[in-house]
Amino acid sequence: MGSWSRKAGTIFLEWLATPSDLRWLDIGCGTGAFTELVLSTQSPAAIVGIDPAASQIDYARRRQLGTRADFHLSDAEQLSFHSGSFDVVASALVMTFIRDRPRALAEMVRVCRPGGRVASYVWDLSGGGNPGWPLARALREVGIDPAPLPGLETSSLTALGSLFERAGLDDIRLRTIDVSVTFADLEDYWQSQTPAFSPQGRVIAALSVETRAKLIDTVRALLPAERDGSITYAARANAIASRVPPLNGMP
Repeated sequence: MGSWSRKAGTIFLEWLATPSDLRWLDIGCGTGAFTELVLSTQSPAAIVGIDPAASQIDYARRRQLGTRADFHLSDAEQLSFHSGSFDVVASALVMTFIRDRPRALAEMVRVCRPGGRVASYVWDLSGGGNPGWPLARALREVGIDPAPLPGLETSSLTALGSLFERAGLDDIRLRTIDVSVTFADLEDYWQSQTPAFSPQGRVIAALSVETRAKLIDTVRALLPAERDGSITYAARANAIASRVPPLNGMP
């Protein structure tokens, strides 16, 4: 997943086109991958990453990303920062996983300064554009229903726009982000998509040898290899950018 998120994140940040020396908040930072991307491309004055998973925050802290990055254990629905603490509040591929998205977005708006930017991007789950689509389709073709994707109803451009409009945000912009990743061969793809700790990995581990072989053949048919054995396919994310309304008409 790292290759997908880095490619999508790079396009997302180029599109935002923020000035340097801003204060950033990374909502749902996980292991700090998006935080690191902001540090390397945006020259922020500082960036704080928050995540509700202690193991993720511990890992992010061990990355030692320098004095401009800080990580906190926090829920997006109840942020501990003062109002107006940040210039940019962004969430990378996590909005669909948040249980109470309107409340989390209200908190994102609160901690962003008036005139600051609130932005997000998510995989296009409703349009079937997430990177896991080949394996999910193959599972269905062999008679297995994959686990429902969280936040599917919020992943379209229309739904994102409506969510941000209801939060009172201004200057809303929307776009799709198309990215492709190449795998060395089917085995490389398979290992990347079926780690033992993932929901799909656990489902596949429980299959019989015969069903697993049928599943692999189905994936092979969905993702034909090039002459050198490599496999390339595309995924799509939906992105949204906005501004917090200024106070009393001031910029």
